Amino acid sequence: MENFFLKLSIMLVPALMAITCHEVSHGFIADRLGDRTARFMGRLTLNPLKHLDLFGTLMVFIVGIGWAKPVPVNFGNLRNPKRDMVWVAAAGPITNFTLAFLSAMAMRGLAAAGSMLPDSSPLQMALDPIVLMLAFSVYINLLLGIFNLIPVPPLDGGRVAVGLLPYRQAEALARFEPYGMIVIILLVFFTNIFEKVISPVVDLGISILAGPQSGLVYNVTHFLMR
Repeated sequence: MENFFLKLSIMLVPALMAITCHEVSHGFIADRLGDRTARFMGRLTLNPLKHLDLFGTLMVFIVGIGWAKPVPVNFGNLRNPKRDMVWVAAAGPITNFTLAFLSAMAMRGLAAAGSMLPDSSPLQMALDPIVLMLAFSVYINLLLGIFNLIPVPPLDGGRVAVGLLPYRQAEALARFEPYGMIVIILLVFFTNIFEKVISPVVDLGISILAGPQSGLVYNVTHFLMR
């Protein structure tokens, strides 16, 4: 039980921020491009309670990947629906990659500063939990960003593909959306897509962003996910 609360204290803030910012970014870009649906429904807020899906949040702590309630977007309200759909969909992963980058830079800076402090000093003890949360933030944001780029609607990668493909192919892929979640569930739970595709790309992102602190991110992630 003690381990559970320790893990929760490290994971909760980065996970909520990653999921919340991902969804708000969709609504924000849609709002800028002509669709006010998210604004009218009170979803352009960083208050995580407005976005949380209970089961999706629990899945973050169980399997390391989760989701929030999708921010509503009426693509018909966009000024150029086919083109603007790409930007609305891409906003989520771009936000996660930005958060991963900022977290990695902050983690590297604080870890370097902490290494110059005496062990068990008050400042060192205050920095340690922040560094651990930043390490998990690097991982969870890379994972969410990369996972959402899978080109299967309703994932963001699928909607980006719909916006980029020629009309006939885009229409065929868009019709696939009602069945997309079934395919995603099958991919996640009944194939080795995580082991063979997603995890190697996440590991590459960690090594690039975290640099000499990559080992810290791997160790924190391994502790939290086991």
